[in-house]
Amino acid sequence: MNPRVKFFSFLHWPARARWRALVLPVLVMLLAALQATPARADVWGYVDAQGITHFSATRLDERYALFFRGGENFNAGNTGKVAGGGADRATGVAAAPAKLLTYFEVSPNYKAVKYLLREASLTHGIDYELLQALIATESGFNAQAVSPKGAIGLMQLIPPTAARYGVRADKNSPIQKKLTDPRTNIRAGSSYLSDLIKLFPGQLELAIAAYNAGEGAVQRAGNKIPNFPETRNYVKTVMQLYNHLKPTSITTASSRVRMEMMGGSSGRGNMVPSTIVSTASPDVKAERD
Repeated sequence: MNPRVKFFSFLHWPARARWRALVLPVLVMLLAALQATPARADVWGYVDAQGITHFSATRLDERYALFFRGGENFNAGNTGKVAGGGADRATGVAAAPAKLLTYFEVSPNYKAVKYLLREASLTHGIDYELLQALIATESGFNAQAVSPKGAIGLMQLIPPTAARYGVRADKNSPIQKKLTDPRTNIRAGSSYLSDLIKLFPGQLELAIAAYNAGEGAVQRAGNKIPNFPETRNYVKTVMQLYNHLKPTSITTASSRVRMEMMGGSSGRGNMVPSTIVSTASPDVKAERD
């Protein structure tokens, strides 16, 4: 049909039909764009008496204040002048919201172990920003952190898990003390995280859930995030921080998980990791520490 004839024919369509023909395709495109855009939830936090920051995807109690909103402009207040210059910008920190950027700029504990994070990132092929997000959630970069469940150090490892990754006690130093050494802790913790990522290929949120609750719990849940309030909130917190530190790293699938999850408990992990060698062996279920 001649295009002009087709156009004049369109003008004689009923108003509702014309609206559907013009508007609905636009709505479909907008919805598709929204679904492809990573969801960025709010992040809450507080600083305790020791100067350690605690993060969570939900406000757990009156101590928590809104750290930054999910929709905050990535470059708001960001001059690009980052401590460490180009090296930090290369790791994605300069793209983070201003408050998160400031947190890493002023944290001496973080700056003291940046080189160890780079080393672990290169060794295991894990994004630097993922290690940043996980350690910030686990310990707030407090190398001396010890949970009531016995998880120790930056990446909150228990001695049996650390032993599987080469951390051994000797006559001068028990394994608990060795885990307060940042290099030892990050080497063992990043090795464990790397194994979990391999166990759940292409499903980073499941690897993070397993770091918190144990891979057995994830498998028993049908290879889904277990319905433990702490674990769900832990995954959400780590993924939101990771998303803000390196937005391009988050997949559509992970974005969908973040949108579907309804938070619950503390953003601090401190869970007892289960054995990665035997998925049939019992693991410790998620508990509040």
